[in-house]
Amino acid sequence: MTMNNFSVFDISGRAMSAQLVRLNTTASNLANAGTVAGSEAGAFRSMKPVFRTVMDDHGRATVQVDQVTVGKMAPSKRHDPSNPLADKDGNVWEAAVDSAAELVEMVETARQYQNNVQVLETAKGLINETLRMGQ
Repeated sequence: MTMNNFSVFDISGRAMSAQLVRLNTTASNLANAGTVAGSEAGAFRSMKPVFRTVMDDHGRATVQVDQVTVGKMAPSKRHDPSNPLADKDGNVWEAAVDSAAELVEMVETARQYQNNVQVLETAKGLINETLRMGQ
């Protein structure tokens, strides 16, 4: 899909939107870490956004979220007959979330988001400086 023309503001804004989706999925994954379900099918599995490059007519690129996928890691079974969610055999399934990996993902996402904020601040400063030169 090509667009007519991306400005630095379009590129960074779209990148920030994509990172916000990434942060939201990471937050959801962390919120569900440690939860249990009464069946393997009902157990939470981590989610990951899939990004896609979008080019304009001049070869400039930005990003958009193409889809959000469910992780392939399997929930782990634990014997806990006292849990009200336990099945007839006394088992529950813990969410398939790697909390340590999710925390790393959150830090990386925050850095990427901040990089795009810095791009916007730099572009704004350059535009203001250019306008001052014309006065």
